[in-house]
Amino acid sequence: MTHNEENWLDLEEGTGQEWTVEPESARERIDKYVKSITGDEYSRSQIQLWIENGNIAVNGEQVKSNYKMNAGDTVTLTIPDAQPVEIVPEAIPLDIYYEDSDVIVVNKQRGMVVHPAPGHASGTLVNALMHHCKDLSGINGELRPGIVHRIDKDTSGLLMAAKNDMAHASLAAQLKEHSVTRKYYALVHGHVSHDQGTVDAPIGRDPHDRKMYTVIERSSKPAVTHFQVVERFGDYTLLELKLETGRTHQIRVHMKFIGHPLVGDPLYGRSKGIKMQGQALHAAVLGFVHPANGEYKEFSAPLPDDMEELLHSLRNR
Repeated sequence: MTHNEENWLDLEEGTGQEWTVEPESARERIDKYVKSITGDEYSRSQIQLWIENGNIAVNGEQVKSNYKMNAGDTVTLTIPDAQPVEIVPEAIPLDIYYEDSDVIVVNKQRGMVVHPAPGHASGTLVNALMHHCKDLSGINGELRPGIVHRIDKDTSGLLMAAKNDMAHASLAAQLKEHSVTRKYYALVHGHVSHDQGTVDAPIGRDPHDRKMYTVIERSSKPAVTHFQVVERFGDYTLLELKLETGRTHQIRVHMKFIGHPLVGDPLYGRSKGIKMQGQALHAAVLGFVHPANGEYKEFSAPLPDDMEELLHSLRNR
């Protein structure tokens, strides 16, 4: 079995998977090879610990982290069962836009991670929600209680969380049906000549860099982004974008695909031009049907100060 994206994405704790080393990966260290497959999911030190403990083997034999592979080697990876993780509620201030016994809507600040992950065990939105709410749905497991959808760490804006399993199921179904209203504002590089348009291009993991996503036909999912020009600043453009689907890094990947990457984007952006901490992307509008009473709710959050200041400087240069 050759290693590909679907193999890794389908791998669960306590199960095994194996890959046959392709010629282009020959002479690569085993720890580096496995890291390229797992991407951001696990650190290299974690992978080296697995090698030391025998969770990773080559041709059925335990090896060291500096083992250099040969074409045709069979690499076996068994993710050990997860140890219980206790998420500690933290008194982190939340910008709450709406809250009742079923749903909470918050305006996430740029720089905050949505849920705990390797390297981010605390200081996340989930830590803050657990302190504030006391009651969150359990459908997504103990690491992601209440989380129905997420936005990137360096994207600001509106996010909804479910307080019970009924609400979670309803909101998740609306997301799957593409009936949730999600509008973003983004400052992108370049002069976008069309006043409006649609990017309909499938997104999957970048085969050359597992941390990134790209427009690709193989091992991908459909992705549709609608955009409209709000304001032009010569070599920069402010866009309003509406998501029809919700793929990881969708707006960032689609904007790069059409030649207009987001300002400040550390993964998909440009090194030249104006700078900011994280991508200039804000989830400005969020609308959904309330799980309990069937009423349509819609919320709007203004641009964060750093984006407003950036736009002000562009208007006055």
